[in-house]
Amino acid sequence: MSLTQPVTNLSYSYHYDEPYCFSKIEETIYQLLMEVEDIFSREIIYVCIGTDRATGDCLGPLTGSKLKSYLASAHIYGTLEEPVHAVNLSSTLLHIKENFSRPLIIAVDASLGNKDRIGYINIRKGAIKPGTALKKDLPEVGDFHISGVVNVGGFLEHMVLQNTRLYTVYRMAETIAQGLYLFHHRFTRKSAKRGR
Repeated sequence: MSLTQPVTNLSYSYHYDEPYCFSKIEETIYQLLMEVEDIFSREIIYVCIGTDRATGDCLGPLTGSKLKSYLASAHIYGTLEEPVHAVNLSSTLLHIKENFSRPLIIAVDASLGNKDRIGYINIRKGAIKPGTALKKDLPEVGDFHISGVVNVGGFLEHMVLQNTRLYTVYRMAETIAQGLYLFHHRFTRKSAKRGR
């Protein structure tokens, strides 16, 4: 759970209710990753951060579970069954580092923000700092990250997380998972063509 940084590039921020939001997510991630040198020699890893013990913080695990049902063979860490959260985040990142030579990590996490930003899915280059909203000192995660604004930040964050609408989180997770699914298939097709 992170606090949303001010959105400076609205072209990478989409509301889950926008028409074809999942397609915009797919296109944005694909275009951002195509800027990475030697991208096709790297392994894509999805790290979906959060816990199912607080509705507002289950965006990551819910996205991870949905994505795993679409892409059983993809490298996905953080599901409802096996969440990646404050307690095991460092060990998960160490496991990835030890098992993949050049991983490219796409992180997914919930965030808090202004009321008018609730429901927005933000895609950014660079790492996300989980736990910021709850004043936790956790390692940064990702070469790219997707954050979904699930509720209002700035006060009583623990209460806010418990009183977040599951519908909003569910719809956002569904949209992010669909976008990542489309991206993953496009990326693997392109990678296979280059390998010929």
